[in-house]
Amino acid sequence: MNFVPKINRRTFVIGTAATGGLMLGIGPKAAFAAPGDRAQFHENLTPNELGIWVAIKPDDTVAIREVRAEMGQGSHTGLAQLIAEELDCDWSKVTIEYPTPADNVKRKRAWGNYNSSGSRAIRESNQYVREGGAAARLMLIQAAADEWKVPASECTASAGVISHKASGKTTTYGKVAEAASKLPVPEKPKLKDPKDWKIAGKPLKRLDTADKVVGKMMYGIDFTLPGMLNAAIKDCPVFGGKVKSFDAAKVSGMKGVKKVVQVDEKSVAVVADTWWHAKTALEALPIEWDKGDGANVSSESIAKFLEEGLTAETKFVGNKAGDVQAAISGAAKKVEAVYAYPNQNHACMEPMNATALVTADKCEVWTGTQNGEAAYAAAIAASGLPADKVEVHRIMLGTGFGRRTRSEYVTEAVSIAKQMPGTPIKLLKSREEDMTNGVYHPVTQCKLTGALDKDGNVTGLHMRISGQSILAYARPEAMQAGADPAVFQGLNPGGPEGAFGYDIPNLLIDHSMRNLHIPPWFWRGVNNNQNAIYLECFIDEMAHAAGQDPLAFRRKMMAKFPKHLGVLNAVAEKVGWDKPAPQGVHRGICQHMGYGSYVAAAAEVSVNGNKVKLHRIVAATNPGHAVNPAQIERQIAGSFVYGLSALFHGGITIKDGAVVETNFDTFGSIRMSEMPHVETVIMPSNDFWGGVGEPTIFVAAPAVLNAIFAATGKRFRSFPLKNQNIQIA
Repeated sequence: MNFVPKINRRTFVIGTAATGGLMLGIGPKAAFAAPGDRAQFHENLTPNELGIWVAIKPDDTVAIREVRAEMGQGSHTGLAQLIAEELDCDWSKVTIEYPTPADNVKRKRAWGNYNSSGSRAIRESNQYVREGGAAARLMLIQAAADEWKVPASECTASAGVISHKASGKTTTYGKVAEAASKLPVPEKPKLKDPKDWKIAGKPLKRLDTADKVVGKMMYGIDFTLPGMLNAAIKDCPVFGGKVKSFDAAKVSGMKGVKKVVQVDEKSVAVVADTWWHAKTALEALPIEWDKGDGANVSSESIAKFLEEGLTAETKFVGNKAGDVQAAISGAAKKVEAVYAYPNQNHACMEPMNATALVTADKCEVWTGTQNGEAAYAAAIAASGLPADKVEVHRIMLGTGFGRRTRSEYVTEAVSIAKQMPGTPIKLLKSREEDMTNGVYHPVTQCKLTGALDKDGNVTGLHMRISGQSILAYARPEAMQAGADPAVFQGLNPGGPEGAFGYDIPNLLIDHSMRNLHIPPWFWRGVNNNQNAIYLECFIDEMAHAAGQDPLAFRRKMMAKFPKHLGVLNAVAEKVGWDKPAPQGVHRGICQHMGYGSYVAAAAEVSVNGNKVKLHRIVAATNPGHAVNPAQIERQIAGSFVYGLSALFHGGITIKDGAVVETNFDTFGSIRMSEMPHVETVIMPSNDFWGGVGEPTIFVAAPAVLNAIFAATGKRFRSFPLKNQNIQIA
């Protein structure tokens, strides 16, 4: 059952592009490329560009270019704030433009990485976009100084107005933009000290909210073209299976049907005048499947397979210190537990879709994607055309959560459109198809063994993780000596991507790789989600075994980790840990680190039988720099929605090799009436750049689980809780 997928050239290109660009280098080769041939630019880009990040119209409108994907997390507003801050423009006149991946290639990847995942949009882009804004400001000032024949050093800029105090002259950015665009772009301009920020660091309103509220925002599912046809697709319900045969004649005469096509070895599509006609015909289409060996797999067989990995020999070590076996053997008290975390569906609000138009010498795609370069690579590979004949237009995403870093739906749309050249085809997956044939958060189990001395101090900890490797499937080239470093997120000995926050003298954290036919992928928070549950709930178990307060127990081990401790102390203070909770209310606490940020949470719950009432959650975040505190607060609240949904309602099961939960009636989401009150503590230390979109999801589940234990004395170690008849009151 230890399945490692075969990787063909196309899969390799697409998969690599999904997280690392188009294999044309990494990162911006030049933050400020020369203007070059404007004919190379996509037609919607504004002229009068100053470097590559800023262009200004004569009416003083400031067009800020961004290449990271906006999918509700607010990165467009945050990145625009950083550029606008250094530019010193009028924020009310800021607009957003999106250079396409083809634009990027033509500029030798001047804009760098298009990928928006791993909470990296701002933390990885901040330096060069700020430099872009600062360089543009200097160019504008220089252009005004040249016009006035005064030294640029005597001129200042503020809110889009340039002034020369000695002469009393003023002008606006729009009036000198054309002249400024012809000047050389300064390299490495001096950046503002964050303490002097006037636009960045402020809780400004998002730039895209109004369009969403009034329904003006266009998503991929909304997109239409003249003469467009619609396609519905069906994959083999068992991963790894293939199409054996199908009888197109049975549905070819149905209303609206234009063509029945085999998309690839595993899928068939119906093309019709409307999507509903396509879907109706597809449901009536006789298809015989070769389901392969995966048809024998069930959730029960998967659990047994992973259980075997808890005691198997392994060479994949993520964190090691001292002699853990000796510590356990000599312990005054030994604590053991086994936890299990399921596969999870991304369950994006908008199902996967893409519109493609293919001719003999051109391929165009319109789609929502977290990574324009990945979609571009997929379109190139599927069309068979050279890169300069392919274009991908990004449309707003109806959520991503990591799902839209994968671009198989682009490949499928282009493959269908190739079979109907010259006709635009919109492929839209049904909800059932999207959830049955997606990619999923990996399934794992974890056996934890802790050693306590006679005083209740932790002397050793062994964490054995058994389960899937995302990288073995998605990015095999990123494996390290056969090991998947991503498995150990939040458990690493150091580094920005998830450092272990406890000082334990004897430590072993290892991984027994157990791959399945179910494709794993990056799901919001990724491996931090289960790792935080495993560690933080077990820390509570050890505290209980030692007869100590969970907060005090943690603090004893965290003196060497001040940032971890800082957020933990912040939630403890905010929730009133040292004061009695209201009658019948019980508390749980936890902390974690990942995606460059430090997070902690404290939950207040009450329990009546099998009903859990979620009263209150306090969350603390140290993201280093807080570009937009209002957005951070919303992201924290949203991450608790996602994390608590997974804890109580989520999880997928496998029967006869296929996913059982095919819609929201069986794969649920937390309701507004079930949500606790969320209080946020944002505590930037201003000495690093961390992520925001994912980190606080890690602490949602363990905080609540520890609170449930405090209320009931019962530990829940497998999820979702619905499988144990635990419901939200």
